[in-house]
Amino acid sequence: MRDETRKEEATGWRGELSLGFVREGERTVLKQRRFFGPLRVQRPFYPEPEVCHVYLLHPPGGVAGGDRNAIAVTAAPGTRALLTTPGATRFYRSAGPRASWRQSLVAAAGSSLEWFPQENLLFNGAMADLETRVELGAGASYIGWEILCLGRPARGERYRQGRCAFSYEVWREGQPLLVERLAFGGGDPVLQAPWGMRGLPVWAALVATAPTGGDCLARLREALEGQAGELGGLWGLTLVDGLLVCRCLGASVEQIKRRFTALWGIWRQQAAGRASCPPRIWQT
Repeated sequence: MRDETRKEEATGWRGELSLGFVREGERTVLKQRRFFGPLRVQRPFYPEPEVCHVYLLHPPGGVAGGDRNAIAVTAAPGTRALLTTPGATRFYRSAGPRASWRQSLVAAAGSSLEWFPQENLLFNGAMADLETRVELGAGASYIGWEILCLGRPARGERYRQGRCAFSYEVWREGQPLLVERLAFGGGDPVLQAPWGMRGLPVWAALVATAPTGGDCLARLREALEGQAGELGGLWGLTLVDGLLVCRCLGASVEQIKRRFTALWGIWRQQAAGRASCPPRIWQT
């Protein structure tokens, strides 16, 4: 294992990005911005005065075997931040070394963090470790999604070779709310089985803290049922320990994004009393 690790360190590209949001008066500002390697951010945007929008950039456009990328985001008490990416994160075919992409999101007490990266796209033969850990303080609100696309469906490419390990955790004040693990190889039965992904190439999860007051769960379910005929796919929605989780399987990334964006609008209204404000970059 040590020899394999040294080999990946010698051949891969390492990227690190650390962002810190603080509140200055009534405004949230990006106070800390540190980066190393192929990770950057654009200047913050304020399409809505109370929320700081930031776009995360990975200029190479793709992740090769042996690459290691880590993103750390900290939202100080009372801040409001939304983060997204301009396009899919592509994981290229590897002859052996694994690529890793790790994300640490910390929302302090009373803050609000919205995390909307575009999809992780696994090319056939990709070897990838994907990890997201969210830590919430008392009264912090969070909504975020993770979308995983196996192969390139538009080209008829399936994920028949490679390995992927996926981890998603949400903690509040040191207590776990969600700990999810998913590991599979290209061509594994789970990708085709009726008890698995049923041959559908896109898996996704939207996770959000439950707003206080009102019946947000009922409204979200009503919206999902209303979209069922139009968007297709399979979905499930749960509320456990104050955490809303919507899981989807589908044939199209865009269909799932439209579904999640609609759910975000309902959640925003319930949690913050204001309409959602999709980043302009989503329209380009």
